[in-house]
Amino acid sequence: MAEADIDDLIEIIEKESNLEKIPKSLPMMPVRDIVVFTDMLLPLFVGRKKSIRAVEECVEYDRYIFLAAQKDSELENPGLEDLYSVGTIGRIQKMIKLPDGRIKALVQGLAKAKVLECVKKKPFFKVDIEILKDADPLELNIEDEALMRNVKEASEKLLALKGELSGDVGDLLSHIESPGKLADLVASNINLKVEDAQILLEIMDGTERLKKVNDLLARELDLSTVQAKIQIDVKDEISRNQRDYYLREQVKAIHRELGESDEKLAEIKEFKAKIKKCKMPLDCEKETKKQLKRLEQMHSDSSEASVVRTYLDCIVELPWSKSTKDFLDIKKSEEVLDTNHFGLDKVKERILEYLSVRKLNPKKKGQIICFVGPPGVGKTSLGQAIAKAMKRKFHRVSLGGIRDEAEIRGHRRTYIGSMPGRILQGLRQCKTNNPVFMLDEIDKLGNDFRGDPSSALLEALDPEQNFEFSDHYLNMPFDLSKVLFILTANMSDTIPSALLDRMEVIRISGYTRQEKKVIAQRHLFPRKLKDNGLIRRSIHISSGAMESIIADYTLEAGLRGLERNLDAICRKIARKIAEGKKGKFSITKQNLTKYLGPPKYLSELDQEESQVGLATGLAWTEVGGEQLYIEVSLYQGKGELLVTGQIGEVMQESARAALTYTKANADKFDISKEDIDSNDIHIHVPAGAIPKDGPSAGIAMATALISAFTGRKVNNKVGMTGEISLRGRVLPIGGLKEKALGALRAGIDHIIIPEKNKNDLYDMPKVIKKKIKFTCVKDIREVLEIALEEKIEPKKA
Repeated sequence: MAEADIDDLIEIIEKESNLEKIPKSLPMMPVRDIVVFTDMLLPLFVGRKKSIRAVEECVEYDRYIFLAAQKDSELENPGLEDLYSVGTIGRIQKMIKLPDGRIKALVQGLAKAKVLECVKKKPFFKVDIEILKDADPLELNIEDEALMRNVKEASEKLLALKGELSGDVGDLLSHIESPGKLADLVASNINLKVEDAQILLEIMDGTERLKKVNDLLARELDLSTVQAKIQIDVKDEISRNQRDYYLREQVKAIHRELGESDEKLAEIKEFKAKIKKCKMPLDCEKETKKQLKRLEQMHSDSSEASVVRTYLDCIVELPWSKSTKDFLDIKKSEEVLDTNHFGLDKVKERILEYLSVRKLNPKKKGQIICFVGPPGVGKTSLGQAIAKAMKRKFHRVSLGGIRDEAEIRGHRRTYIGSMPGRILQGLRQCKTNNPVFMLDEIDKLGNDFRGDPSSALLEALDPEQNFEFSDHYLNMPFDLSKVLFILTANMSDTIPSALLDRMEVIRISGYTRQEKKVIAQRHLFPRKLKDNGLIRRSIHISSGAMESIIADYTLEAGLRGLERNLDAICRKIARKIAEGKKGKFSITKQNLTKYLGPPKYLSELDQEESQVGLATGLAWTEVGGEQLYIEVSLYQGKGELLVTGQIGEVMQESARAALTYTKANADKFDISKEDIDSNDIHIHVPAGAIPKDGPSAGIAMATALISAFTGRKVNNKVGMTGEISLRGRVLPIGGLKEKALGALRAGIDHIIIPEKNKNDLYDMPKVIKKKIKFTCVKDIREVLEIALEEKIEPKKA
């Protein structure tokens, strides 16, 4: 017999003699997530009460203990049926009791055994066992040697890929000659599932067990090879962020194995649900899903992922298919408008017409309504009333001073901090695709090198185009055809013509004093009482005081100045009440100065009586109608013309035309050529700090000029508006209603207007026509007959 065979025989005899010393009944300890193989040395942390008792009891059995794997590692208190019947007899080499009560034990696997019977279940498992012996061949054939060599080489490759190969491991593998021992050693050092490891443990034939290990090893080697290849391919390309992403993904994979949630997967799932809920057009949905797929492949903390995430948030929050149901009860809508606004009959009539058409034809495309009028006349509140009447959401955007086209169309996503335009942002806030959308101050749009916002508004507002409105940020069509756009402006002159062509302009001229009084009593005063914490019975404003506030403390077409004065009165009374004063406070015309001070607006001193060379024109500004005084003075000179008062080119042309007409018709007005040639003419329009321009002061300038040359006074109660031609024709003007309201506020009772503006009197409020006499003229001579008083010859001494 060879020397090596003798050594093997001695080892077998010694092992068998040691196994005979093992008791037939042993304490049993369940182990989780691992199967212990023979000759395996491993540390175990013992924490369960039964297991601790079993470890403590094994001292009585010469530190022998039976180790059985759990079928379900989640069970905290497994029964006998929850354990595999085949396990490993181990011997505790070293044992340490930890401060928290657990035990750390170093256990070595000695032999396989099978449970025959459970002798004891409490306070620990004690079982009768039968030792199982491996069937290893005494002599190895060529196939066995080839199999062992293949397993050894594969093991070395696997360890090399993992960076764990050392010289000691190679020596250990090379000295193992038993197929069973080699199978147990390799199986205990590769990551196997409990089920696969248990199957290996229960195979008694060493060669068969090694074959099974060889198959599992080959699969593990393939996985590790692919993993190593991926790591090598990626290593040279990934940046620090990508490396962090890889590490985080590994952490997340660990979290998934531990049953913890994955935030990114939850986010992707949430986006998918929101996209489905949006019910957007198919093309838009396809593009959105494409962006979501990009996000899924990105690192969560990368800057690009943040951009895509913000973009997707914007898409899913847009109201692609969400609409509010219109409330189209015309009578109740009329009640809502009447409750919120006094007067404005023409405006309310047009709104009710729109609602009526909408009721009969819900598919009619949305119209663009533009309210044009001075500040404070209720343009914005009218839009809110329309939304309230239709039970739609209301959103307001101020366009004043906007010069960047991107404010309307949005910024492209290539820019840092890009966002959608104002329109899509508004729809996102409303969460409905058919709100009443108010665009304030459309007349104050600007343009510069960043684009023309008015051009961008064309696509958004035009009913023929806005069903496919394209926002640069969204980069996909969005349907705006269901939106009711309402625009506001102070003047229509500065609205871009292309936009004005698509609008229906509704003019709100302003309010008469009587209308202001009713509005103040019904709406403004009760609101100010509430705002200042006052009750109605604690304060009373007499009718005369209210009229005085309107006439002497405000001079405007709208209501903001009136509202501020009422607020000032309420504040002063609130202070008195807060200081402890009691009783009812009564504001009359006599004590009004205690609250508001002296009157702020008085008639100009120059107009207290009729004068030579002073005519009253009427102007139309963005704050309403106003009187425009034209002064003419003559002084010795050479017939030159000087025009002052910061007036524009159009008014300067009117002055020159008036002078030319006067010179050409001097003989008709008894003006000598010598007077014209020997005098310089100075035309001045007071309030020089305020820019003035417009084609409606011609006849006033001509009247003042002829008055100065003839010495006839101009009636101070007569106002006039109209442009003059070189032949003396009176040309039509705009804004007659606004000018008439301004004249009424200034106390003018007679207005001269061009004949071609006669049709404008049809829409003039009755209260204005009742208090003001309108005279239509075709020629400047008709103006002079009405406006100029007879010349009074000075009395002889």
